[in-house]
Amino acid sequence: MARFIFITGGVVSSLGKGLMAASLAALLQARGYKVRIRKFDPYLNVDPGTMSPYQHGEVYVTDDGAETDLDLGHYERFTGVSARQSDNVTSGRIYQQIIARERRGDYLGATVQVIPHVTDAIKQFALADTDGHDFILCEIGGTVGDIESLPFMEAIRQLRNELEPLQTLSVHVTLVPYIAAAGELKTKPTQHSVRELASLGIKPDVLLCRTEHPLPDTERRKIAQFCNVRAEAVIPALDARSIYSVPLQYHQEGLDSEVLRGFGITDAPEPDLTRWHDVTERYFNPEGEVTIGVVGKYVGLPDAYKSLNEALVHGGLANRVKVNIRWIDAEVFEQDEADIAAQLEPMHAILVPGGFGERGSEGKIASVRFARERKVPFFGICLGMQMACIEGARAAGHEEASSTEFGPTEAPVVGIITEWMSKEGLQQRSAEGDLGGTMRLGAYEAKLAGNSHVSQIYGGATEIFERHRHRYEVNSAYRDLLEKQGLIFSGMSPDGLLPEIVERPDHPWFVGVQFHPELKSKPFDPHPLFSGFIAAALAQSRLV
Repeated sequence: MARFIFITGGVVSSLGKGLMAASLAALLQARGYKVRIRKFDPYLNVDPGTMSPYQHGEVYVTDDGAETDLDLGHYERFTGVSARQSDNVTSGRIYQQIIARERRGDYLGATVQVIPHVTDAIKQFALADTDGHDFILCEIGGTVGDIESLPFMEAIRQLRNELEPLQTLSVHVTLVPYIAAAGELKTKPTQHSVRELASLGIKPDVLLCRTEHPLPDTERRKIAQFCNVRAEAVIPALDARSIYSVPLQYHQEGLDSEVLRGFGITDAPEPDLTRWHDVTERYFNPEGEVTIGVVGKYVGLPDAYKSLNEALVHGGLANRVKVNIRWIDAEVFEQDEADIAAQLEPMHAILVPGGFGERGSEGKIASVRFARERKVPFFGICLGMQMACIEGARAAGHEEASSTEFGPTEAPVVGIITEWMSKEGLQQRSAEGDLGGTMRLGAYEAKLAGNSHVSQIYGGATEIFERHRHRYEVNSAYRDLLEKQGLIFSGMSPDGLLPEIVERPDHPWFVGVQFHPELKSKPFDPHPLFSGFIAAALAQSRLV
C-alpha cells in the first residue's frame, strides 16, 4: 500500500518545494523505501513545452517523451528514479481531457463541474501507477490562496478523507521572515498561511519553515501552538551552502523522522547517507578549479539551463574540481566580434547549449570557430551541435551554410525533420503542425563508431539511449563534406539516417551531440560526457 505525502507552499513562491520534495524522497530512499515524486502544476498550459524559458525555466524531458516542469529534474537527480509522463500534470491537461470526454458524450449528458469531475480527474492522476512504491510525494505548484490551485487543494482534501488512516500526510512549506529593523523573526505569515490552508479543509502535519536565521525553540513552540502541530513537527530550513547538502541538513533537523512518525512508523531503519556525504565532501573540498564559458541566448535566467548547470557541477564532482560557470550572451558576439577573444580566451572550455530560434545563432557559430581554431575544449548540445556543423560547412567553403529554422538557405546543413523511427515505429509530423507536437521527444537509441572518442567516453559502448527535444536535424547529405573538413559523424540513429554525435579527432576535445545528456546526470552518477568535458577543461587549465 502506497502512502501519500502532499506538499504545499505558503506566504510566497520560490520557497524550494521541489528541492524539499526531492530531499525528503532521498532521505526515505536512504532508509530503504521505494519512492516516487509527482508535480501538480495549476497553470492552464497543457505542458511547459511551448513556454518561454524566461517564463518557466527549462523544460525537463523524460524517457517516455513528456515535457515537464523543471522540478522533475530535481526529483531525478536526488533519487535516481526516472520520471514518467504520469509524474507531471497541469490544469490545462486535466481540462483538456475532461472537455474531450464531454465532447464524446462520456458523461452521458451530465453537467460537467469542478466537483466532482475535475477533482476526480486529479485524484485519478495521483493514484495511478503507484504499485510497488512505499511513498508517493505529490508537490502542488503555486502558493496556498492562489485561485488556480483550488481544485488541487480540494482533491487533496477529498483524498485525505477517502484513503485509509495513516495513509496520507500533509507537509506545508512556509516562510519565517527576518525583519532587520526590528531584529526579529516573524511567525505571523506562517500562522496566516496555515489558517488559509485549514480553511480549505487541510490540516498540515509537518511545517517546514524556510528562514535565513536560526529558529529558536521559543519560536518553534509559538508556531506549533498557533498552527496546531507538535513542536517537533516544526522543522527549520535554513539556506544551505549547496543544494546537495540539503538532504543532510533536513535529516539533522529531523524531517524524515517526523514524517515517518506521522505515518505511525517507529521502527524504520536508519538512513544510509554515504552517497550524500561523499557528494558534499567532493563539493566542499575541491582540488582545483576550471572556468567554463556557456554561450547561450537565455543566460539572463539561470533556471533556463538548470539541468545543464547541475550537470557541469557533477562533472566537477567526478574530477574533484570546482566548476566556475561564465554565462555569456551569444548576441554580444554578433554586435562586436572583437569581444569574442576577450571573453573566451580566459575560458578553459566552451559549451554551446540548446535553444530555439535565430537570435544569437551567429554568436554561437563564432564561439564554435574560436574553440576549433584555438584548440579549446568544446561541447555542443542540441542546437550547439547544429551550430558546430554549420561552422564546419562554412570552414569548408560554404559560406551560405545555415539552418532552415532561420529562414530559406541554399545550403541547408540543418533542416526540419518530419519523419523518424522510434521503438513504436515510424513517427510522422507536419512542419505546419502545432509547436507542441512536432518535436522528437524522449529517449532514442544511437549507434556509436567503435573507434571514436565518444565511444571511449561511454566506456567502450557501441549503443546508447539519450533524451531528445528538438525539431531540426543535421542534414546527413552534408556528411561527406563535413568529414573531409575534419568533423566526423561518430554517432548515428540505428537506421543510419539521423546524425546524433559529431567530433573532431584532431582536436583535444570537440564533441557535439543532438540529444540532451544533462537530463540524465546525477551528483552521485555524473554523466560521462560531462565528466570527460570537465577533465578536458582541467587539462586545458594546466596549459595556460
